[in-house]
Amino acid sequence: LLVAVFVTLAWAVPTPQDTSESSENLLKKAREFLDRVDKQYAEWNNKQTVAQWEYASNLTSNNLANKLNVSSEAARFRKPTWEEVNQFPWRDINDESIKRQFSKLSVLGSAALPEDLYQEYEKIISDMENIYSTAKICDYKNQSKCDLALEPELTELQMKSHDPEELKYIWVQWRKATGEKMKSLFTRYVELSNMAATLNNFTDNAAYWMKDYETDEFPEQIDTLWQQLKPLYLQLHAYVRRELRKKYGENVVSKDGPIPAHLLGNMWAQSWSNIADFSIPYPGKQLPDVTDAMIKQGYNATTIFRTAEDFFTSINLTAMPDLFWERSILEKLKDRDMICHASAWDFYDSKDFRIKQCSRVNMEDLLTAHHEMGHIEYYLQYKNQPTVFKEGANPGFHEAVGDVIALSASTPSHLKAINLLDNDSNDIEASINHLYLKGLDKIAFLPFAYMMDKWRWMVFQGEVTPDNYNCNWWDLAETFQGIEPPVDRSEDDFDPGAKYHIIADVEYIRYYISFIIQFQFHKALCIEAKQYDPHNLNSKPLHQCDIYNNKAAGNLLKSMLELGSSKPWQDSMEKITGQRNMNSAGLLEYFKPLMDWLTEENKKTNEYIGWNPRARQCVQTRSELETVETTETDEANE
Repeated sequence: LLVAVFVTLAWAVPTPQDTSESSENLLKKAREFLDRVDKQYAEWNNKQTVAQWEYASNLTSNNLANKLNVSSEAARFRKPTWEEVNQFPWRDINDESIKRQFSKLSVLGSAALPEDLYQEYEKIISDMENIYSTAKICDYKNQSKCDLALEPELTELQMKSHDPEELKYIWVQWRKATGEKMKSLFTRYVELSNMAATLNNFTDNAAYWMKDYETDEFPEQIDTLWQQLKPLYLQLHAYVRRELRKKYGENVVSKDGPIPAHLLGNMWAQSWSNIADFSIPYPGKQLPDVTDAMIKQGYNATTIFRTAEDFFTSINLTAMPDLFWERSILEKLKDRDMICHASAWDFYDSKDFRIKQCSRVNMEDLLTAHHEMGHIEYYLQYKNQPTVFKEGANPGFHEAVGDVIALSASTPSHLKAINLLDNDSNDIEASINHLYLKGLDKIAFLPFAYMMDKWRWMVFQGEVTPDNYNCNWWDLAETFQGIEPPVDRSEDDFDPGAKYHIIADVEYIRYYISFIIQFQFHKALCIEAKQYDPHNLNSKPLHQCDIYNNKAAGNLLKSMLELGSSKPWQDSMEKITGQRNMNSAGLLEYFKPLMDWLTEENKKTNEYIGWNPRARQCVQTRSELETVETTETDEANE
């Protein structure tokens, strides 16, 4: 997750009678405005980011009050500026860079709200974040111990426990401690978000979120990508359901229904890598999970991030500045409540960049460190751009950069090179294990990421209302992910609120896009590094490519990162791939050996591909749910 603040400040704008002047004078005045504002813009972004950091890293009421005060103060500068910018005849300017800067400044965002509503909006989001980040539940085995937080306790329990009742308990209690408490807050947040969007001349907040993708028929393109990827997901889903059925029995996991969400090793069933220990295709082969090796070698949070930094510098990208190491928070601080969700921060002064991550010593967090450092590397490469261009080409690009590096960093050959793996065998069985482990993360995530924002688009557009928030959420989860809740649900629950990005106002389709384009980038960089030739049948397969130490690949990546958002994302895409569209070919090429293996394996075992409707119900109220459960019990006893 990247954290970015965009603030515009007031400057003198020509009055309407001044705007009939020559295009040369207009361009001169436009440049003067932008030059003058850039320093102030950066200073206010810095001030607001500092206040956000102080609160996120120490959840006190004083820090919250300061964050909200600074945010309101900044907003008071934004609105008159925004109004003046929209009076400036910037559309008549021929310079594309100047016009693009004005275009970005002409959209204000939530600060377009009247001041009292803006303050309410900011407070609602902060309150939801606070509920989420301070949530704790009681231990399943010791109900007097009630200090289990998401990070690290619940996450580690979901990694290790194979007791379906304990996993069900954790799943339900987390949602009681979070989402259930936030439905009314979220409902008001939706109202205010849509109000802000209309003040920015968008039909609703869904349209406002889509603006950064600069693509006509954006939802249709997203769905087209999913239709291309769905056959691969269906094969993985069928195989995983069989392995779960073998583990837990047919009374827990059916042959042809959705998978119970609590059994997949993750609070939201978005990544399934924690079930690899019992579902790996070839258990006799070394599993490319290096957690044990990291622990044995004494890895800590700093070692994890130094390992990530080493990869970036090996391809001629920039080392982390000294301030990064001084000011980042790389493990959970025990003397306070803090937002543990991993995030990367740009403080808009071209020298202060930080990561906040509650690191644990395991392979997952090693790869997360590469992801978050990818954000920092992007910041470092575009730090000389005008402040308004200090962002990714589109939000998906920013999320993809570190993951591209992690695709190389997680190859068995690379893990062996850095002494975390003894054997880098690339025989077919070892390769299938490697691709399967990667697929549990990359393929399983795709429908989750899609439905996260498909649900919110429908909410913002009024198609889904508070009366059917939760049941619609589970309809989409069944349709796209093929999962179901472990217990019946009602509209008194608010399960979307158990996910950080939902309550923190972070659009999520960026992650869906990043999980597709990172393979597009990976393929292009591997070709540049001469590690992959798609036209040569004897070439090393794409999933074995490792660009570590390859400066040619690094320089190609750098040429894209330096652009920030100064050009349309299609130009940035073309810079690295030679293509101007997002496509799924790289991902499908990368996973082709796994797709072939899964298809054959599922045929052998006669697995049902897809799923029939779920058995679990979703009704309006919890009391109605209790009536349904009583009726079912009576029928069972007859």
